[in-house]
Amino acid sequence: MNTSKKTLLSVNVNKVALVRNTRHLGIPSVVRAAELCLQAGAHGITVHPRPDERHIRAHDVRELATLMQAWPGREYNIEGNPTQNLMDFIRTVRPDQCTFVPDSEDQFTSDHGWALGDAAVRDRLRPLVAEARGLGVRVSLFMDPDPGLMAYAHAVGADRVELYTEPYAAAWAGGDDAARQTQLACYAAAARAARDAGLGVNAGHDLNRDNLTQFVRRVPDVAEVSIGHALISDALELGYAATVRAYLRCIEAAWLQP
Repeated sequence: MNTSKKTLLSVNVNKVALVRNTRHLGIPSVVRAAELCLQAGAHGITVHPRPDERHIRAHDVRELATLMQAWPGREYNIEGNPTQNLMDFIRTVRPDQCTFVPDSEDQFTSDHGWALGDAAVRDRLRPLVAEARGLGVRVSLFMDPDPGLMAYAHAVGADRVELYTEPYAAAWAGGDDAARQTQLACYAAAARAARDAGLGVNAGHDLNRDNLTQFVRRVPDVAEVSIGHALISDALELGYAATVRAYLRCIEAAWLQP
């Protein structure tokens, strides 16, 4: 059984903004969606404002920051590439956490972690990590589940890593139990390496109600999962409150059975 403090749930509301942006009516409301998720027990809100503003826009980042002030103890996480537009938001909004993601400007979705084995990448990140931490913002680096890279994440000054979980989700969806177990072992090893390097562990990408419990149960010390696409898709059928509670039950189930 996972032995750390219980895993927290941060809801990524990007897809709410994506639907809103198809019209000019301001609905559905990103802020209202976040508020309903928080009321249902979500521990935080995540956004990934891309430079082209295809979903979350600059005003959403600011309006959500205002909302979060009314929710002490809940966390605001802003994701993005620090060499693009992310640092401007960190400097002005100062969220609880920022997650550095190595996306290109035209990338469809996040699909890989930082190549920290490259010294040039480490040198580029180190001053940006230091700046964010100097502003009082926790820094997490989006990473593939490679145990050998975790010490590098600590070396550049990060507080946490966010393990990119799409390979695990794909194995789960494929229905091959051996592949699932292989992926779980891989992520568990990466999480242990991160912990041994002095890092906290987050996780996210394609986690859902089917695969979340086993992930949290088997991967040690996951502090937070950030879930957007699947959760918002479920909310279209179940509503925000019922969906958030369902995901919280998935996390709770990981703690009730070894």
